[in-house]
Amino acid sequence: MLKNGERIDQLYAEKIQIIQSPDVFSFSLDAVLLADFARVPKRGKIVDLCAGNGAVGLFISRKTNAQIAQIELQPRLADMGSRSIALNQLENQVTMHQLDLKQTFTQFQPDSVDLVVCNPPYFKELPESKKNPNPYLATARHEISATLADVIETSSRLLKMNGRFALVHRPDRFLEIMDCLRHFRIAPKRIQFVYPKAGKEANILLIEGIKDGKPDGLRFLPPLITYGADGNYTKEIQLMLYGK
Repeated sequence: MLKNGERIDQLYAEKIQIIQSPDVFSFSLDAVLLADFARVPKRGKIVDLCAGNGAVGLFISRKTNAQIAQIELQPRLADMGSRSIALNQLENQVTMHQLDLKQTFTQFQPDSVDLVVCNPPYFKELPESKKNPNPYLATARHEISATLADVIETSSRLLKMNGRFALVHRPDRFLEIMDCLRHFRIAPKRIQFVYPKAGKEANILLIEGIKDGKPDGLRFLPPLITYGADGNYTKEIQLMLYGK
């Protein structure tokens, strides 16, 4: 099951095991936050874009009977994700598709999905960008293969009317994300900022929109704090990671 350099990690709250490798990709708190933030339908169809090793889709599988399709460009990550699906005996619910996001509609129908979740590359691909020399990590973190606009346009086309889109990203791109969502007919509805510690600036943004939703009704949720004054995870984060 495991290949060279790989290990099995567990999200205890959801009793999900995930194959990962620090040489290629390891899921971060961002994936856990997104899986917790997304309002997951009980049935229907969910797509996890830029799926990496499949963490987000696997985490939300415990909350729903919906079919979950994961789309990941990099073959090594898609392979790890496929083996994690088998490890958790979720082959009847979750599928991994090794596919360029731009080729999504060669395998998926437009206007067919109830929820799209995405933990995309955060950093723009600029000539002066300092990129990780590891090509796996560089592609996961920088918009080398797909831009923010590519992600949101693809998500909008996938979604049914009133389908939901949930994204985790960086706060410094908040206005760009808002503009892009509205341009591609996704009305922003719920926003939550995550802070590493009390008194620090936000370092994670969670945002949900509805395809062809009404333009009003935007809600800002209470802030989430990652670490307490004692340096340990706050109760909210502990609950996501370890359960009750």
